[in-house]
Amino acid sequence: MNANEPREQGTGGWSQFGATPPAAGGFPRRDTIAMEVPPPPPPPPPAKHGLTVAQKAVAGLALAAMAVGGGVVGAVVATSFQSEPVASSSPSAPSPVFKSAADQLTVAEVAAKVQPSVVMIQGQSGEGSGVVLSEDGLILTNNHVVVGAGQGGQMTVKFSDGKTAKATVVGTDPATDLGVIRAEGVSGLTKATLGDSDQLKVGDPVLAIGSPLGLDGSVTAGIVSALDRTLNLGDDQPQVPPGWGQQQQQQSAPTTIGGAIQTDASINPGNSGGALVNAAGQLIGINTAIASQAQGGGVGFAIPVNTAKQVADQLISTGKVTHAFLGVSVTDATGDVPGALIRQVTAGSPAEQAGLKEGDLITKIGDKAVDGGDTVVGQVRGFKPGQEVKITYMRDGATHEVGVTLSENK
Repeated sequence: MNANEPREQGTGGWSQFGATPPAAGGFPRRDTIAMEVPPPPPPPPPAKHGLTVAQKAVAGLALAAMAVGGGVVGAVVATSFQSEPVASSSPSAPSPVFKSAADQLTVAEVAAKVQPSVVMIQGQSGEGSGVVLSEDGLILTNNHVVVGAGQGGQMTVKFSDGKTAKATVVGTDPATDLGVIRAEGVSGLTKATLGDSDQLKVGDPVLAIGSPLGLDGSVTAGIVSALDRTLNLGDDQPQVPPGWGQQQQQQSAPTTIGGAIQTDASINPGNSGGALVNAAGQLIGINTAIASQAQGGGVGFAIPVNTAKQVADQLISTGKVTHAFLGVSVTDATGDVPGALIRQVTAGSPAEQAGLKEGDLITKIGDKAVDGGDTVVGQVRGFKPGQEVKITYMRDGATHEVGVTLSENK
């Protein structure tokens, strides 16, 4: 067993960790104190720290000019020459919703922009969603959405305008739960605009678009509620919507995914393979899984678009994906220090060449803290063969760092 396979033992499931979201706050208001001039001033006059009449006039004009850019010119112009200050920040004012430096879009405008690039996929194993990558029919989705069709199998794609087309599988990657299909006989499709998932922050507004419970073109809104989650997929029977028979579902092989985006935007069965987009309408994730104790509730998870693009490019060009190989078998640590305990090191592997040994406790990969074996598995799968990564580990109570150049998993 190695770090490209499920870990040997542990609690399973997805691990919950990450930075605590910052508390809301604002800048405290600072009021200017008007100082009276004592009559008469003794010679020589003391240095004046206040503003002269001319300076006050200039300052008032400057405030008015600033207010024009901020959209509050009326309030400031009417009061900029008062003796008491009236321009201050407002800590309680809400942040703009669905606005970015490049675009200022409402939720409805983002939905209208993205819906034409999201499709409904119907196959032997049920229904799911997909995202258009090219005008001639390449569509990105989850492996577990198309696994029932198999290589060369048939399925139907339904577009936002109601038209349908047959589709076949181009390639799938069970390790990342991603797949690419091609709709036949189509052209001029609206392809998705790809964003940068590395720029996401907790609290960023997002929309999830897909076909939950067979309802194509559905839109739900929320925020990025956490980043860098590690998911175990395929361990349990997936939830199915009403009307789907259990016999129709085909269980995909268990896999571990690292770096997932967590969102409180409602995601349900059928959303899998659909789009998670930011406030500019850019694709930042592929909706993949939900964690819930009740039908229709819980939190959702998406594969970052940067990972999805890397996998999709390989599937389109070669039909398969190469993955990085570290060469360790790991399990959860049981002591006071969280991490992944190395149970075995593969001979000749990058881990052995870097000096890692059985019994070492991996605590960080790059800048990401490791809280268990799943984190190592998920992180390694997110790297490329030939990429060098820094691994922090503990041995005999001392902390060490080592650079490891990952090889290709064969």
